[in-house]
Amino acid sequence: MKNTLLLFVLLLCASGLNAQQKLGNLSTNPYAPDSTANAANRYKPYSVTNPYGQYGSRYSPNGAQNPYAIDTPMLYAPDGTYLGKVSANPYDPDSISNPYGKYGSRYSPTSVNNPYGQYGSPYGPNSATNPYAVQTPVIVAPKR
Repeated sequence: MKNTLLLFVLLLCASGLNAQQKLGNLSTNPYAPDSTANAANRYKPYSVTNPYGQYGSRYSPNGAQNPYAIDTPMLYAPDGTYLGKVSANPYDPDSISNPYGKYGSRYSPTSVNNPYGQYGSPYGPNSATNPYAVQTPVIVAPKR
């Protein structure tokens, strides 16, 4: 009984470490339910487009619109590839707004700003800029 309880507690702790809160999808599709382009998601509490929310405010330390924030939401491709931080900080090396960084450059294969890459092309099936894409990059809350 004691071993079973210990195993249950360990599994519960391990599952909590890997679970991250999904904040939506970075997409130009205005009809997708979790898309950042969907007007219905603009003022959801955990949306990166909500100017009054924790992840969308210019003044929040976690806000994607705050140019000085470092602990901002992260972006992952549908296949699990890390695509950088959803941040307006042009100096953060992981920011998708850093034009010289790995995740913000127009020439990087892992950038949503690369118009010829699989994540930034207007024709790619996993692209954030393809309005017809079904599987777009996922925005998740920063790790605590």
